[in-house]
Amino acid sequence: MRILVVDDEPRLAAALKRGLVAEGFAVDTADNGDDGLWMATEHPYDAIVLDIMLPGINGYQVCRQLRDAGNWTPILMLTAKDGEWDEAEALDLGADDYLSKPFSFLVLLAHLRALIRRGAPERPVRLEVDDLVIDPVARTCRRGGQEVTLTSREFAVLEYLMRHRGEVVTKSDVVANVWDAHFDGDLNVVEVHISALRRKIDAPFDTNTIHTVRGAGYRLGER
Repeated sequence: MRILVVDDEPRLAAALKRGLVAEGFAVDTADNGDDGLWMATEHPYDAIVLDIMLPGINGYQVCRQLRDAGNWTPILMLTAKDGEWDEAEALDLGADDYLSKPFSFLVLLAHLRALIRRGAPERPVRLEVDDLVIDPVARTCRRGGQEVTLTSREFAVLEYLMRHRGEVVTKSDVVANVWDAHFDGDLNVVEVHISALRRKIDAPFDTNTIHTVRGAGYRLGER
């Protein structure tokens, strides 16, 4: 098993390398984000240990660029602070796990082994159908390269449809996943938002992405 460690603290990187080599791993290291990204792109790894605060591009950018390029190598992100925002952003950008410094080597080793056992299934950060692209982290929507402005609820409805592309979803499905559990209003609120989405992502582009399945619900598919 080959591991890439990207960390600009020489003592920590060296200690991780010694410990992982002793456990039978082959280990490469990089001390900045640019080199780490290049190595992760050019060589196959079973997992990547990636610090957030790095010279050059930071760990968030390395993770994001790897995922955008379709590289799904498991990433364990190291955070200098035990901050929920750091952890949330790391996971949103496509990291598989995180540890806050300081950490136990035994715990890091267990996390790495768990990641390697799970492998590297595709988990796209962005969702795409034809030329329709949404980014759930940045909360942006683009069609044909043109930005489309959506309300937060419209975005949530579209994201749910795109995550279930090709499937027929009912109004109840949409409400259960986009509105809160205590929603007791009219289910036709979904129809209102679907109509708004069609006006924004379909009509201006002379296409039909959101299909009504009579008596069943809606299906998002290719035009």
